Amino acid sequence: MEQRKTPLLDAIVDYTTNRPVYFKIPGHRYEKGISPRWRQWTGDGIFRFDLTEAEGLDDLHEPEGVIREAQELAAEVFQAKKTYFLVNGTTCGNEAMVLASVKEGEKIMVARNAHKSVLMGLTLGGAVPVYLMPKQDPVTGLWGSLDPETVEEGFRQYPDCKAVFLASPTYYGVCSNIRAIADICHRHGALLLVDEAHGGHLYFQKEGTATETLPRGAILQDADMCAQSMHKVTGSLTQSSLLHVGSDRVDLGRLEACLHMVQSTSPSYLLMTSLDAARYELALHGEEMLQRGLTLAQMAREAMKKIPGITCVGEASRGKAIYDLDLVRLVISASDLGLSGYQLADRLYEKYRIGMELADDRYVVAVVTYANEESDMRQLVEALEDISRKMTGNTSGDAANVETRLIPPIPPMIDTPRQAFFKEKKRIPWREAKGRIAAEALIPYPPGIPLVNPGELVTEEIWEYMEEYRKKGLHFHGPSDASLDSFCVL
Repeated sequence: MEQRKTPLLDAIVDYTTNRPVYFKIPGHRYEKGISPRWRQWTGDGIFRFDLTEAEGLDDLHEPEGVIREAQELAAEVFQAKKTYFLVNGTTCGNEAMVLASVKEGEKIMVARNAHKSVLMGLTLGGAVPVYLMPKQDPVTGLWGSLDPETVEEGFRQYPDCKAVFLASPTYYGVCSNIRAIADICHRHGALLLVDEAHGGHLYFQKEGTATETLPRGAILQDADMCAQSMHKVTGSLTQSSLLHVGSDRVDLGRLEACLHMVQSTSPSYLLMTSLDAARYELALHGEEMLQRGLTLAQMAREAMKKIPGITCVGEASRGKAIYDLDLVRLVISASDLGLSGYQLADRLYEKYRIGMELADDRYVVAVVTYANEESDMRQLVEALEDISRKMTGNTSGDAANVETRLIPPIPPMIDTPRQAFFKEKKRIPWREAKGRIAAEALIPYPPGIPLVNPGELVTEEIWEYMEEYRKKGLHFHGPSDASLDSFCVL
């Protein structure tokens, strides 16, 4: 196919150039009905692309024209059998993959560190999760890779599982051995579904360059389906994603029906056009874009090696627990200076106006892309150097609270996520939650892995673990009562 084309973008430009009298939705009539307060900052042009289905612009849910062509061009770039535009983010892609692969009452293996959208898919469809724990690296404390041996053991215990779901790369850039896991799944007649929200750039390695050492995209490693957040690192607008199908094992009719369930019936043409344009850039310049991002990240990583008290996860961390790493992502710690990741992120932003993507008790994560500049990397390194100078010998931070520790075993599941969602709930004092069935999740950070999900038992070990977190004032997600003075149970 001709990758220099942008069929959807071109169609919208043609449509708006003629500016027909408009009685369709949306009601702002190009830019005319948009608040001047907003337009003074954005200009007028962008609002002309905010259209709905119109003559010559096709229909996302029944694509036959320019949207179909744009999706086919994307499939070719990512070497997929079929690609779908997503306007509700990778969240809806994850939900659709689960719904399309596993029926109510059927089992699916799920990596315990999977995104909460997987739980939503399980709740919608009624499938039964069998959770698999990823490895933990004893040196960095990072969680991530799902060991193929763990998947094999899962099939020995649950041979009737219909699919396996995992995230690769994780938020921390940790990648699993997708090819080996895909082989295991297919040998057992199951599908491999990958949340590749953070990995859209891993399809553009160039032989003979540094990018050749980066992990390969899931579709290139025989995954059956994956969902990518194109907006995260590959240049489209926030909330726009792609869902790729990599094999003939996927029931496309069922998948498309599931996408209809989880996608808006008024899809944003602004988002879809941004996907078309981002694909165009990747097709023409993807190798150079990936090389630029990696070069910038490695420049900063090398400089950080010389900064006392600062560490950055790198190639040396690859091993049994961390199968592979996306080195375009910087995972930085100042714990040797007595700073938690939260404190480091706060200082970087408040004093140096540098924003990090993620912070936890130990690390901050910087997502580096082709759109960063060398000056960005110098500014980050210089800020870390300044922090190091001021903090060396000073351990006033709270990083001492952070330790690499084993989390409690996955608790018994009493009710499926769907059953738990529809059951009556009540709020009780946290001190009484031991031995009760959770109605909400408990997710400490780190490791960002649920200790308990709705429908699971709050064991004594889990209660003690969370009580220590609570008393230390450490961070956790999930409970509707952020103080954890109370907790919802079934």
